Amino acid sequence: MRDFHGYGAASMRLKSRNRTVTALLLIAPFVICYLVVFAYPVYKMFAMSFTNAPLIGEGEWIGLDNYIRMFEHKLFYTSVYNTLYFVLLTVVPNTLIGLGIAMMVVRLKGWIQAGILVLFFMPYILPVTVVTQIWQWVLDQQFGVAQPLIEAVIGRRISVFRDPVWAMPMVALVTIWWTNGFNVLLFISALRNIPDDYYEAASLDGASRLQQFRRITWPLLWPVTALVLTLQLILQLKIFDQIYLMTQGGPFNSTYVLLQLVYREAFGRNQGGYASAVAVALFVIIVAVSVLQYQLLKARGK
Repeated sequence: MRDFHGYGAASMRLKSRNRTVTALLLIAPFVICYLVVFAYPVYKMFAMSFTNAPLIGEGEWIGLDNYIRMFEHKLFYTSVYNTLYFVLLTVVPNTLIGLGIAMMVVRLKGWIQAGILVLFFMPYILPVTVVTQIWQWVLDQQFGVAQPLIEAVIGRRISVFRDPVWAMPMVALVTIWWTNGFNVLLFISALRNIPDDYYEAASLDGASRLQQFRRITWPLLWPVTALVLTLQLILQLKIFDQIYLMTQGGPFNSTYVLLQLVYREAFGRNQGGYASAVAVALFVIIVAVSVLQYQLLKARGK
């Protein structure tokens, strides 16, 4: 009997060991990719920020000099301001527009709903270069199809991407048009998961559509809304492509953002150490703002 129990215990240990090995083999590809693609570059970024290294190669340890230089650099503050201004123009409006479109589209049925969804989602699959070309043509000062509308409202035609007042709002408009389809899909998925029984019961109780939205739709949509806001915040803080292709940071640095400053210092001036310091600052801003927003949204959800 003792031998049988000993054999059973050994068999259990062998099975446990095999499960552990299998689990390690399954997660090994992800761990390796994570270390190589994310963890090591992040470590190198932090390490380079304390050196005077070029973009490729080693440099000398200079301590906090890059950070001191960064906080004395006027263009850094301009970039921070422009990045936060772009976030203000895009995150909440993009979320609200996506919610509004989803609430209209979800009421449609059949091929009409499918066709409208395709129209709204199609821009999202376009590369940024195509999006840039489309909107540069639409907003061209001489031949743009949108210029008659601008002229009717403002009284004159405007080269929007060369005007310091109009440039950033127009880049924000293009970004919302480009990325809103993904938000619409998320909201439609959430709306479809709300049981119709809730609305039928509310209608029987005499609730108006506004009351149904406030008491049923909005509370049940809040987790998805918080997700969309968080994703939009992180994405828009990393704005670069549209700015680089449409305005190159101009005019007069009115659209110059943090990632463009990183790009200029790293690839334009071969100052990898200083570019890494700016990248660390952007990383800290993203983490701090994301955590703050998460806590606020969590408190609002409660």
